[in-house]
Amino acid sequence: MSTSNPFFAPSPLPYGLPPFADIAPQHFRPAFDRGFAEQLAEIAAITAQDAPATVANTLVALELSGQLLSRVSKVFYNKASADSDDFTSELEQELAPQMAAHSDTIRLDPQLFARIDALNTTPGTTDPETLYLIERYHTGYTLAGAALDEADKATLRELNRELSSLTTTFQKNLLADTNDLAVVIDDVAELDGLAPDDIAATAEAAAGRGLDDKYLITLVLPTGHPYLSQLTNREVRERIMTASRSRGIRGGDFDNCALVLEISRLRAERAALLGFPSHAAYVTADSTAGSPENVAAMLGRLAPAAARNARTEQSLLEEVAGRPIAAHDWAFYSEKVRAATYDVDTASMRPYFEAENVLQNGVFHAATLVYGVTFTERTDLVGYHTGVRVFEVFEADGTAIGLYLLDLYTRDSKRGGAWMNSLMSQSALLGHSPIVTNNLNVPKPPAGEPTLLTYDLVTTFFHEFGHALHGLFARVTYPRFAGTSVYRDFVEFPSQVNEMWMLWPEVLENYALHHVTGAPMPHEVVERLHASSAFNEGFATSEYLAAALLDQAWHTRAADVAVDDVAAFEAAALAAVGLDNPAVPTRYASTYFAHTFSGGYAAAYYSYIWSEVLDADTVAWFDENGGLTRANGDRFRARVLGVGGSMDPLAAYRDFRGRDAVIEPLLERRGLS
Repeated sequence: MSTSNPFFAPSPLPYGLPPFADIAPQHFRPAFDRGFAEQLAEIAAITAQDAPATVANTLVALELSGQLLSRVSKVFYNKASADSDDFTSELEQELAPQMAAHSDTIRLDPQLFARIDALNTTPGTTDPETLYLIERYHTGYTLAGAALDEADKATLRELNRELSSLTTTFQKNLLADTNDLAVVIDDVAELDGLAPDDIAATAEAAAGRGLDDKYLITLVLPTGHPYLSQLTNREVRERIMTASRSRGIRGGDFDNCALVLEISRLRAERAALLGFPSHAAYVTADSTAGSPENVAAMLGRLAPAAARNARTEQSLLEEVAGRPIAAHDWAFYSEKVRAATYDVDTASMRPYFEAENVLQNGVFHAATLVYGVTFTERTDLVGYHTGVRVFEVFEADGTAIGLYLLDLYTRDSKRGGAWMNSLMSQSALLGHSPIVTNNLNVPKPPAGEPTLLTYDLVTTFFHEFGHALHGLFARVTYPRFAGTSVYRDFVEFPSQVNEMWMLWPEVLENYALHHVTGAPMPHEVVERLHASSAFNEGFATSEYLAAALLDQAWHTRAADVAVDDVAAFEAAALAAVGLDNPAVPTRYASTYFAHTFSGGYAAAYYSYIWSEVLDADTVAWFDENGGLTRANGDRFRARVLGVGGSMDPLAAYRDFRGRDAVIEPLLERRGLS
């Protein structure tokens, strides 16, 4: 049998890094086909056994199955999000229903579920991680529909197939429309207010599309755009905001309105089939929140105060502007008020945030101080794109941990936002070490020019690296529990904690150095930054909560409730919670809400602020216990990051904190107390 396909055997490279230099488009389809067949044969061998179910002959065998499919899937779907092209997009569309059908074939197999059910009744083990594995498999398969009769399973398979195709199309449309709506500027004078390196980046982006002597402002995933705080030309600001909010609603090939209606309807129908009143009830049944009512109680507690604070902030901005302000004015005038009130100008900080310095002497340095780990660039190893850098990660004693891949810059082939992926997950059972990636969307300057990050991008960098550390540090037996494989409304917690080190003195003073003079950022600037930490939180909390509550509104609808107008539904949902202020648009409108209509956050976008309760409480713990010390870092690593998904996450938090989290630190942080 031919082994010329690089996916057909484990990679010979360090840590099993995929051999990207050898992978060609024609390798994916055959690898998927063989991967599907191999795993189904492995499942058939499990269910064909006459011996009663044991952990070894059922769950361990399940955990060992599908390794070829896992190898090709991780590489392909990483490429689909970070470096898509026509081939990738078409194959992703083709694969979506096949992946859904393959998953259903396994999870709805009655003989396999019978063995899992028997283990759940009689575990035959006292090992805590293995007991938790049994529980998670039983819960997962039950929620997947394994206990349904055959007629309902057939219906479920069709629903899953349709949803997989529709959500893939949603993301494909969004990427295309985002690229299509990029704002072309003819006269550089219209970019007044942007820093020279930003202007150079827009010229570089235009040149990349063959637009000579023009400037291109590409859109980011959220409604707002970093340039809105700097551009003095109000008309250009309005063009950017209009373009951003137009994604998916213009009709034509890239319109997502019909997809939003159909995806939410099918999800409600599937939830009803599975015995739940709504998709939100189905999702939260397997989360730390427990129910949509618990989510609504928390969000409802925060929304009125956030909306009130936003209106107060708006009045202040309008005094400065001398006119009513629109959504495209908010960032611009809030920076003026921040500068006038706190003498803080975040745009002026950019010369202190040179990307390489932020990486080496900020992000990496913080990890060394807190956890003792170090990073060495491996220029001999090839990433999946020429812009990807590969780093080897080591413990303080020199023991190797795994690989970290950084993909910093934006490009038309990369979806918006920032994220972490795993190309290889650690598990003792498979003998694998972790390989994790971070993707950001930083505008690329011309060759030879420095990459200067905004304050928000530095925050994002530290946040995404927190996910990477979670993936690198988890030490588990079973692949199912590897890395960030935790409840959706817990997964953001470790990354949010990592944001705290951005402004910690021992870290900030090491990386916030002027890229020309080498001078450190003045202490008084940092002090004023801390003093202004709650500034504009009414806006920030409101735009986030609007998206979270919009996600809940779409997914708490019952299957028999008809919706035929996306804009009307969205307006009514936001008005119902008092977050319908035109000057404070939702962070994501429905037609470009990738988290919920094509990502893994459907009915779970609340997770960010739900996790932030734990994060703020953890920051308080670090403050109470001496701050940035190895002892504190080692405790957090051992009791939270290191357990991955191998125990109940709230039990892990209690083990770390000594009690359940309290909400007061979050209310204080966001000015809601």
